Amino acid sequence: MTIDDFAEDFRQRVLVAADADGKFREDAFFDIACEYLVESGDLDTADRVPYRHPTRGIRVDGYAGDPQDAAGTLSLIGLDFSPAPSVGRLVGSQMDALFQRMKRFVTQALNETWRNALEETTPAFGLADLINFRWPQITKVRLILVSNRELSERVDGRPAGILEGKRVTYSVWDLRRLHRADTSSEPEEMVIDLANDFGGPLAILPAQHISDVHESYLAVLPGTVLAEIYDTWGPRLLEQNVRVFLQARSKVNRGIRDTLVHEPKMFFAYNNGITATAQAVDIRSDRGSLLLQRMTNFQIVNGGQTTASIHSAMRKAQDLSQTYVQMKLSVVDSQRATEVVPRISEYANSQNRIAASDFFANHPFHIRIENFSRRLYAPSAEGTFQQSKWFYERARGQYADARTRKTRAQRKKFDIEYPRRQKFVKTDLAKFLSVWDGLPHIVSLGAQKNFAAFAQRIGVAWKKSKNDFNEEWYREAIAKAIVFRATERIVSAQSWYQGGFRANIVAYTIARISHRVRTEKRSVDFQAIWRRQEPGPVLQKTIAVVSKGVHDVLVDPPEGMRNVTEWAKKELCWKRVMELDFSWLKGLDDELVSAEEKLASKRGARREQVMLNGIEAQIAVFNAGSEFWKQALAWGERESLLSPTDIGILRTAAQGGQRPLSERQAVRAVGALTRLQKEGYREELPRPKSFG
Repeated sequence: MTIDDFAEDFRQRVLVAADADGKFREDAFFDIACEYLVESGDLDTADRVPYRHPTRGIRVDGYAGDPQDAAGTLSLIGLDFSPAPSVGRLVGSQMDALFQRMKRFVTQALNETWRNALEETTPAFGLADLINFRWPQITKVRLILVSNRELSERVDGRPAGILEGKRVTYSVWDLRRLHRADTSSEPEEMVIDLANDFGGPLAILPAQHISDVHESYLAVLPGTVLAEIYDTWGPRLLEQNVRVFLQARSKVNRGIRDTLVHEPKMFFAYNNGITATAQAVDIRSDRGSLLLQRMTNFQIVNGGQTTASIHSAMRKAQDLSQTYVQMKLSVVDSQRATEVVPRISEYANSQNRIAASDFFANHPFHIRIENFSRRLYAPSAEGTFQQSKWFYERARGQYADARTRKTRAQRKKFDIEYPRRQKFVKTDLAKFLSVWDGLPHIVSLGAQKNFAAFAQRIGVAWKKSKNDFNEEWYREAIAKAIVFRATERIVSAQSWYQGGFRANIVAYTIARISHRVRTEKRSVDFQAIWRRQEPGPVLQKTIAVVSKGVHDVLVDPPEGMRNVTEWAKKELCWKRVMELDFSWLKGLDDELVSAEEKLASKRGARREQVMLNGIEAQIAVFNAGSEFWKQALAWGERESLLSPTDIGILRTAAQGGQRPLSERQAVRAVGALTRLQKEGYREELPRPKSFG
């Protein structure tokens, strides 16, 4: 996709989201653009705070969570959205003016008179109050400008001087950078130049023979170097798909802290060190020794506590001159990274067991949901005859890629079959489902943290019974998506809604209704919502009633906490909302089903999925071909990994269509192949195409 095509596609996404969800265009732009920043690891979360002073040149559009959770870094976000269809240019003077407005917001937030003149229930007051409260702990102010115009010069991390005694840096996400993030399956390149930026090259030892898969090295990192690298790159160092868990565990461990304070010389002996990966390294030889000079896309896959603790010690001005950390570094090229890095991450985190594979797009759960979304037509909405599908984007860019490859006529047909408003991604799915599970405070933590928690739950449930994730489950998930997006529109239309905190209000409103329904041992009739493609009329009225009560709880945080967005992230907030009482509107019972009906339907859907699994396995075995199964059989026998039954079934599969396998046998053959793959067999079953 060219940058011009991306610009128009991006603009259309903003316009469609604004129209479909009842948002202002800048709100939609903030949500869509900040997805790229969060997915890239540049930010952990992005909370919307729209404020601009009409005359004094003060503006802010959002922030990246509590600075206390970001190692003392305050990250503010400013927007530059152009609705024009042509690609605009953002010149340096305009950029400087936008940054200057954000800096003025910071200085004014520290002014008690100005701060207290703001309405206490607004997001701007909450952010200003948070800045003032956290100012003694803040060490760096990061100003991030997001624009759908193209910057005439590249600016990223440029030092911008000192603001009220704190170091300030600039970062710009312009159209070109957004386009690169959208079209590249790889994260934005991150180069760590040890030789020039971090005290000089590092002595390193090869740990094993270089292979075509990866290289392994051992090194000893000075604590000062590790702390400075983390101070520069922050969360991007922590492998993107598990960094939330690593950070959740990265509060200073007592043992690590005590060692750093009292026995820094013993840190190397007491600590397990870090496990890291890189996609490329620059190593030179010097009088028989190897020196590591540069690392490209360096990622810490285990050792988040160690890294955060050492960085925290540096911020407290502790002496790290005698602290050293062992590092195991695996160099994996970009083509194998998506396969190898998840395994390194999973096995390296054995102490805090993480099902790392749950986070990756090729997990069977995501593949199954993708297949459902390409196969199952949603009923036509009332007043129309055209059926459509919901598009699950398992990996970034799938929707745009599928659409771009088509002719103009085919694209028009594609847009009817897969309307843009019915596209959803993994983090959307996690949000839609988590609120019904009673986790609005986790949803309020942001897309990535919520997805990480969701992935753990799904990983456990998948291992317990993958057949629970069937067509009925998928239709229910889409119904929950329909309710979520309808709730966004309903909240925006209420007379009491003055803007701000909508995401939190929506999450808590649905969670409160779900809690009430579960308490009465009932369930919303999601299959009816699927058939109508909209919530029932009484449920919509209930949403309007409950959302007002939720809003009132959210904007009245307890003493000592005046930031509504941060209050919404606390479990105590959810406990308060659960105490919220509301009347059961007449007629809502007709839009619910009993727990018994729900269970019976679930059992039937599970039986259907078992049958479907057998049919799919038969198709997969046949499509793989006899030669595929001959090779798998030979490898399994050579490694003594197959039971006599497995051998018999694979021999039959290797005969091709002479003796087709039964459904049960086909499932057994696929299971045997999976076991071989876990032991190192590399061949995989051909995956069915999503599009013809």
